[in-house]
Amino acid sequence: MFNLLRMDLRRLLHTRSFYIMLAVTVAIIVFMTAMMTFVDDEPDAEMSGELVGMTQVEFIHECGGSGFLLIMIGIGVTLFVHSDFSSGFVKNICFARPRRLEYVLSKVLMAGVYSAIFTALSVLLLMALPIPAGLPLTASPLGHILKYSFWIWLPCWAFGLTGVLLVLLTRGTTLGILAAVFSGGGVVAMLVQILCQRFGWPDLAQYMLSMVASRQCAPMPGMEQMNMILGCAAAWAGFYLAGSLIVMEKRDI
Repeated sequence: MFNLLRMDLRRLLHTRSFYIMLAVTVAIIVFMTAMMTFVDDEPDAEMSGELVGMTQVEFIHECGGSGFLLIMIGIGVTLFVHSDFSSGFVKNICFARPRRLEYVLSKVLMAGVYSAIFTALSVLLLMALPIPAGLPLTASPLGHILKYSFWIWLPCWAFGLTGVLLVLLTRGTTLGILAAVFSGGGVVAMLVQILCQRFGWPDLAQYMLSMVASRQCAPMPGMEQMNMILGCAAAWAGFYLAGSLIVMEKRDI
């Protein structure tokens, strides 16, 4: 499994889609920071006052918890896993049936590494860019920033496994990309919330990973929020892992 992970890491550094997703992520963060600068320059006291007293962690969550990070990770993992099938790489390593389990587990770990890279990049940029932009943010302790980064990374990792399952299921990228955009962007959670309100059901939308990332991580989770994040991330990761293993067993490579 770890040998496959090392192979994946080497392949990742030579994959064009990885650098394209990184570039898009950087562009989005620059755009968000520019828009925040525009708000800060507005003569409207209510709008400009939103940034006064905002800490770095709150600013990071305002941008990173908006859903774009989930979308970028979901699309990126989908493209990377699909490259195994488009290049024929998966046939070489999974031709022997016992290696299918190792393959799935290596993709789970790879999704964790992928999401960690994008989470770290986003946090660093959202810490650095407001300085030259002149945004009046209050400095946050490094421990708070690291703590937030860890807790936002967990749902991002679990969400990245969506791409693993959907690529293994369809052998394509379309469904994975659509799921990343609509689920990561909160559209699916919003529809679930509307249905729950319409039929008087419990609020199931709160357990969707997009809701967990936007609500439970903001901006410094307490013990109750930590339990919620751990529980939802573990539950969804277990679901995607089990689904991926079943698909690998049922479908030919």
